[in-house]
Amino acid sequence: MKHDDEHRSVAEHYGAAIKRGGSCCGDEASASTVAALAGYSEADLAALPADALASSFGCGNPLAFSAVEPGQTVLDLGSGAGVDLILASRKVGPTGRVIGVDMTAAMLEAARANLAAAGVTNVELREGLIEALPVADASVDWVISNCVINLSPDKPRVFAEIARVLKPGGRVQVSDIVAEDLPAALRDSAVARSACLGGAISEAEYRAGLAAAGLADVDVPERLVYSASQLEDMVCELDPGAESAGCGCGCDSGGGGLDAEAAKRVAAAVEGKVWSARFEARKPL
Repeated sequence: MKHDDEHRSVAEHYGAAIKRGGSCCGDEASASTVAALAGYSEADLAALPADALASSFGCGNPLAFSAVEPGQTVLDLGSGAGVDLILASRKVGPTGRVIGVDMTAAMLEAARANLAAAGVTNVELREGLIEALPVADASVDWVISNCVINLSPDKPRVFAEIARVLKPGGRVQVSDIVAEDLPAALRDSAVARSACLGGAISEAEYRAGLAAAGLADVDVPERLVYSASQLEDMVCELDPGAESAGCGCGCDSGGGGLDAEAAKRVAAAVEGKVWSARFEARKPL
């Protein structure tokens, strides 16, 4: 699949997901549970509008334990419906700013509504690709991202763009899904890619990619290995109108995914080989 086609497939998948009511989580309670498992604190959740929380497709909290300071500039790659934009806006305060970049118009529309509902005024949204960021060189203090870089068909380019836009001494903190030894059928599946699984690289490749882009002190301080049931959610297909009992990064309601039995077989095959990780690095002075 060509890069443009892959971008289009992912944009269509998430555009449809946000329009049908957000993530595969069926209600606010289940969304809160998933967000808590991803590392968001009670205080984080309390700061979010319900619509933003119900529209989260993340796999972690890239701002957990971060040292973001008031007055700094934070860039969110694939900012989605705005959960991490809202949390970052509170960290940088009125003297700082946050930039969100997303390629999906429907996501940007949802983010605008959620930012308005949260009363946030220090966030700027920009439409664009994370492989060609509409952001000036050496202009941001932090780059964050939540379960998005795995979707890119050109990850080395993304890592290079991160290094380009960071100020000297700037820092990276991203949460993402990584995988070891995935079957070729998953690697080649557009559905698996949109479900944050097919395009995932190994943790070693991820670390090497950040380092090759010129970033230093690459570290992985946190991991969450997915269970079989969580993996089933990541590749599931629900019957139209059905509600998901759980929530993965790409559950599809109505076409394109795997049926329940196939999802179980895939989950069993890759159990223990897929996890979310929080990557940290910095741009040398």
